[in-house]
Amino acid sequence: MRLRPATKKFAMSKIDEYIHAATRDNTRQSYQSAVRHFEVNWGGFLPATADSIARYLADHAETLAINTLRQRLAALAQWHIDQGFPDPTKAPVVRKVFRGIQSLHPAQEKRAKPLQIDQLGQVVQWLDAAITEKQACGDRAGELRHTRNKALLLLGFWRGFRGDELANLQVEHVEVMQGEGMTCYFPQTKGDRTYQGTTFKAPALSCLCPVEAYTTWVEKAHLNSGSVFRAIDRWGHVSDAGMHTDSLVPLLRTILSDAGIDSPDLYSGHSLRRGFANWASSNGWDLKTLMEYVGWKNVQSAMRYVEASDPFAKHRIEQNLSILTS
Repeated sequence: MRLRPATKKFAMSKIDEYIHAATRDNTRQSYQSAVRHFEVNWGGFLPATADSIARYLADHAETLAINTLRQRLAALAQWHIDQGFPDPTKAPVVRKVFRGIQSLHPAQEKRAKPLQIDQLGQVVQWLDAAITEKQACGDRAGELRHTRNKALLLLGFWRGFRGDELANLQVEHVEVMQGEGMTCYFPQTKGDRTYQGTTFKAPALSCLCPVEAYTTWVEKAHLNSGSVFRAIDRWGHVSDAGMHTDSLVPLLRTILSDAGIDSPDLYSGHSLRRGFANWASSNGWDLKTLMEYVGWKNVQSAMRYVEASDPFAKHRIEQNLSILTS
């Protein structure tokens, strides 16, 4: 049966909608930025040749990290596939140039500094004092801002959430069981390749409680649906839209700086995740339990976040030395 033009147009719009939904917003935005860098900043032409992509890599070999170059290649490859052109990034010359860059410009992976549990307590203590101060002077904007920040910090730490998960969390997908804990549902997460949705649970704690902090925030901000974490203007008006992922790192560093944490620029959106992973590991959580709790699918991902409690093996070696000298 042939589709009438209107029916065909409707079918194509639905296809485009589903194709759009198949890619995470963060991935789509980063790919668009990468293609724009190649085409606008560098002056490349699309569709590209393998030689032009090899020159692009060579021109940025000393200024961009290996992972950034890898992401740029993935974006260019996806652009060509989407437009129906052959993928030039798979050409031998591109592969050889990329391997050569890896060989001549090895870079140690930069990892976010983990936020330790005592630092978390210090920051929350400062936030509580700031909330009380803003309440006393009638500064609703300041009170809301510090209340939001406390909820964001505690939920991010105890759940090991990434920045995009905090930014995408919706009020209607959170269920609170007073005195027990809360569940946070995400229709799609980074590791959810089958789009089945993922539910995370956070406990109600006797101190530094993420459930109490979340409940206080949504009640003060009068949130019933939509994004949990939002911007607040100077008059105390809460935005209808959620905070952008890119704004979370500057916000975290500002919170840490205001609370007196040293070198706040060393912390990023992964600092809460790494902080929780290190706390759990040092308190006897086995790797399997930690992976299930945080949502890691493979050991390599988990080990990137966990630091050994005795990283230089000092205590183990000293223990053996004491036997020799006794």
